[in-house]
Amino acid sequence: MSKCYLSAPLPFQGQKRMFAREFKNVLKQFPDTATFVDLFGGSGLLSHIAKHEKPNATVVYNDFDGYRDRLAHIPQTNKLLAQLRLILNDYSRGKAIIGEHRQRVLQCIEEHQVRYGYVDYVTLSSSIMFAMHYKQSLNEMRRETLYNRIRQTDYPLCNDYLEGLTIVSADYKQIFHQYKDVPGVVFLVDPPYLSTDCKTYKMSWNLADYLDVLHVLHGHRFIYFTFNKSSILELCDWMGKNRNLGNPFEGCTKATFNAHANFNATYTDMMLCKNDV
Repeated sequence: MSKCYLSAPLPFQGQKRMFAREFKNVLKQFPDTATFVDLFGGSGLLSHIAKHEKPNATVVYNDFDGYRDRLAHIPQTNKLLAQLRLILNDYSRGKAIIGEHRQRVLQCIEEHQVRYGYVDYVTLSSSIMFAMHYKQSLNEMRRETLYNRIRQTDYPLCNDYLEGLTIVSADYKQIFHQYKDVPGVVFLVDPPYLSTDCKTYKMSWNLADYLDVLHVLHGHRFIYFTFNKSSILELCDWMGKNRNLGNPFEGCTKATFNAHANFNATYTDMMLCKNDV
């Protein structure tokens, strides 16, 4: 593995490119022959860096979101982007795509889908929608305003990006149970962030899921990623100071009421009641 990528070759929501250099430094703490298990592999960037920095290590990349399929289709993606560049050649960069140009763009994408049976909509989104505003299908794109943000160069093929990795695709809990008893295992834990848009992931994700990940951390070596809005560190600190509390809502009855803040925003009020102790 000659090149170390410090960002994922294709767009991916939540890739850890801003942490890449610091992650390399943190890896120095672990043995060169350790087993690293990337439970929420995403773009594979953490796995790639771990293998590059520790070539004698076993690095398990959980490609649950099908990133390797996107990499395999880079030649087709480049062909589609080249066609879109021609359509938008005389169109102002950053301008909303409307009228005949919009129809030609959508038709081009549809024809590409029919011809190749595959469109990398996440990568495509980064060229005709705002940054980090990803869609997963042509029907979703038809409902959105499109913008001329077409990438001006082809994506490199990156055949070496996943080189040397043990690639799996399964629920992270299954992977964890498979490797949890491996001596000296190090878990790379980068779950979807709580209260953020997870539409590009092939999973649903709520508070209980986010907290379930804490089971992975207990009793194991790990590198864990979170962000300040999750309040997970504050929560765990509080739980550590109140170990005997248990669940105060156990045994409660619950009533709910669906309310409207305005014409397009709703929320659910909850009332919990417990009449015995």
